[in-house]
Amino acid sequence: MSAGNVFLVGMMGAGKSTVGKALARRLGRSFVDCDREIVSRTGVPVATIFEIEGEAGFRRRETAVLAELAKRESTVVATGGGAVLAEENRRIMRDSGTVVYLRAGVDQLHERTRRDTSRPLLATGDRRATLAELLAVRDPLYLETAHIVVESGAPSAGSLAGRIAEVLADREGGCPSADP
Repeated sequence: MSAGNVFLVGMMGAGKSTVGKALARRLGRSFVDCDREIVSRTGVPVATIFEIEGEAGFRRRETAVLAELAKRESTVVATGGGAVLAEENRRIMRDSGTVVYLRAGVDQLHERTRRDTSRPLLATGDRRATLAELLAVRDPLYLETAHIVVESGAPSAGSLAGRIAEVLADREGGCPSADP
């Protein structure tokens, strides 16, 4: 396994943080959640950043943190769901590691996020419709950015991390197939 980073992209609720931790353990790498890193640096929740600076302010912070994380080696990074919206972020990730898209359907995302009150973009009257709209915009960007696409409906984070680790090993071994 090379020292390159692994960036997990996908919608909120796709399992990036949970799978990322399991993948980092399996690969013997460090793990960083980009959103948690922003919260740690600012001392306030993401929702507060959105409230004060708007989405544009949060996205600027996200790009700065992502660029910094990309300079590390052997790190598994769980990105925020909207990280792919900025072309600069897509380039940073692709140029400094392997990008893995944890793909999930709207029903699965809705089920996983329906009780979560910490997601400012879902503070709407119809979470499912909002998720569908966000996914319609973001899915093509996730697909464009990803080196590997994995359906995130595996029975557990550990088994999904195992599948990703196998694909990463195959890619580095020169195997042509990158889709588990």
